[in-house]
Amino acid sequence: MGNLYSSASFMEHSSHPDYKYEMDAPTHTHDGINPSCGDELTLTLRVEDNVIEEAAFTGHGCAISQASADIMADLITGETVEEARRLSGLFLAMIRGEELSEEDYEDLDEAAQLRDISHMPARVKCAELAWRTLDGMLGA
Repeated sequence: MGNLYSSASFMEHSSHPDYKYEMDAPTHTHDGINPSCGDELTLTLRVEDNVIEEAAFTGHGCAISQASADIMADLITGETVEEARRLSGLFLAMIRGEELSEEDYEDLDEAAQLRDISHMPARVKCAELAWRTLDGMLGA
């Protein structure tokens, strides 16, 4: 997989997140906080006919939490609520160090880059923050 931090895509999501903005008229808003390091984010979604039409986040935190949130927002945009829940479950299993199938990694797309974080226990909560916030919002 190579070093996570040398990944151009990861650094791009961290330093220039496409989905970090205040959304107009979201249908869902949920706050997430990682008390161990002070990362905070507010996740907003616009869900229409059970499809996530738009996903965005605001807040502050380390590079991992910001990049993970941006990657997640990109991944779930255009997906059904059920599919977003499934992807979130896959991501959280991966980050806990569980082996996924190649198909699961493909479904996670760029988020699969974060799988090596499972070997860095102190960073797991950073990577999980946005996904746990999504789960809390969607009642997964």
